[in-house]
Amino acid sequence: MAPKTVRKLLADTLEDLSEQDLQKFRHQLVDRRGEPRVRLRRVEGKDFLVLTDVLVSTFTEKGAVPVAVEVLRDIDCNQDAERLEEEVAKQSSGSSDAARASCGANDGSGKAEGGCSEKHFVDKHKCQLISRVSNVGPILDELLEKNVIQQETYDKIRALATSQEKMRELFSTSLKASETCKDIFYEILKKNEPYLVDDLQRQ
Repeated sequence: MAPKTVRKLLADTLEDLSEQDLQKFRHQLVDRRGEPRVRLRRVEGKDFLVLTDVLVSTFTEKGAVPVAVEVLRDIDCNQDAERLEEEVAKQSSGSSDAARASCGANDGSGKAEGGCSEKHFVDKHKCQLISRVSNVGPILDELLEKNVIQQETYDKIRALATSQEKMRELFSTSLKASETCKDIFYEILKKNEPYLVDDLQRQ
């Protein structure tokens, strides 16, 4: 069976919401503070298929999932949010396995032929991020706001003495959860540590 696309997973999740929750989702999507913003006229009274199109066209397929998860949690549809994250992670893992299986022989440079996908930026530069990220406080604040970490984890990490300890704890807990969490962390990192991210991308 062919794997579901992100668009299909989003549509399935929104289709499962009650009409009341779907209405809450529309209004919360419009009210969210992050950019880009969604105007009310684009979603008011629209069904789950139109909402899916708005999410993907506004935030791209990659960005639509964390936004949908954020909005679902804001309206207390936590189980739906978790199921969406799990399904996307499962499809992503399956796609990665298929890509690795279809890749050709290694050309001797350390990269396999056939366009194998690389490790996530966050995983690839884990050691450097642990040692070099110094502005941890604002990053934790945003991760908490976006429900990547919970209050208990936030308090535990904030209580640690050094930036290195805080980053190490973050990697060993929340950043192991899913690709979506890593994507959100990466976007926050770009905003709070732009020069570090730029330097690492050049390596």
